[in-house]
Amino acid sequence: MADKLKEKHNIEKLRGLMKELPEFLYSFFVAIEPQTSILTRINYAYDFKQFFRYMISELSWCQAKEIDEITVEDMNKVTSTEIERYLEYLNLYYTQSGKEIENHESGKSRKLASLRTLYKYLFKHNLVEKNITAIVDAPKLHQKDIIRLEPDEVAKLLDEVEDPEQLSPRQKAFHQYTKTRDTAILTLFLGTGIRISELCGLNIEDIDFNSDAFRVTRKGGKVSTLYFWTEVEEALKSYLSEREKIEAVPGHENALFLSMQKKRISVRAVQNLVKKYAQISTPLKKITPHKLRSTFGTNLYKETGDIYLVADVLGHSDVNTTRKHYAAMSEDRRRMAAKAVTLREDDATEAFDSDQ
Repeated sequence: MADKLKEKHNIEKLRGLMKELPEFLYSFFVAIEPQTSILTRINYAYDFKQFFRYMISELSWCQAKEIDEITVEDMNKVTSTEIERYLEYLNLYYTQSGKEIENHESGKSRKLASLRTLYKYLFKHNLVEKNITAIVDAPKLHQKDIIRLEPDEVAKLLDEVEDPEQLSPRQKAFHQYTKTRDTAILTLFLGTGIRISELCGLNIEDIDFNSDAFRVTRKGGKVSTLYFWTEVEEALKSYLSEREKIEAVPGHENALFLSMQKKRISVRAVQNLVKKYAQISTPLKKITPHKLRSTFGTNLYKETGDIYLVADVLGHSDVNTTRKHYAAMSEDRRRMAAKAVTLREDDATEAFDSDQ
């Protein structure tokens, strides 16, 4: 029920956004609906709204218009140079209320990708003369070091959840009610590599202890089955024994993880609980749920060396995404391989003995 209410809310949210946008976009949103999620379309709507604000504020020939008055003809007037100016504009701009907004490489790249999708559609349907975004270079994304937990840090993090020493008195008061839940959440992240959205969306019936497996809804709505091992099983069973005693708020009865308000736990709440324990156990590392997912991926790759398996378990649709994140580890493995084979072992041993 809660999932249906959330879907309904998102549909209404998108419809509200579309009323603020130019009419010609309606056919675009209808066309992409079968291939995209509702959240993707909402993000497109926000990105387009931002671009139209730029057109009105920065392009002299468009300044007399409101957003919903922009036409396909206006889109056809935009030049590649003006798209490049838009990317520079995104570095720093101010809202009508005076709020300062900055965009870094990833944000600018995503907004350009949204425009490319729109112009590709307009060009395909002969609504613009050319796809100007195709010749605009995307911002270069600098590869960041992957932050992950070392084995001793994983143990320290879980120990902190089970027996907290540095929590404030107020936090400790709440901890007695959330200890088992928090342990299950962190263990699930570290033991399966699940995404935070997937974890928050889990229902009780998704867990199958007979198969040591659980069902997750991936990006794009694809349903997959993941498997867990003993530690995850024990943590989930401990939590479920307590979860059975909690009477959830109507509409949230099926949710696996509940908040203190007895509703399905939110993404923000999970982010905060990970941050709370990580700041104590590993203060020099900025640990997020995604970093716990990276920790799992790292450990899986170290154990198997199978990049395709890691991609499948993590739910990456393109193995190159996985390879990009674990390329450095591949290099380390190749260096190890170079040292793994010793040529003329007897000669090497004799030379060593003669030096003694």
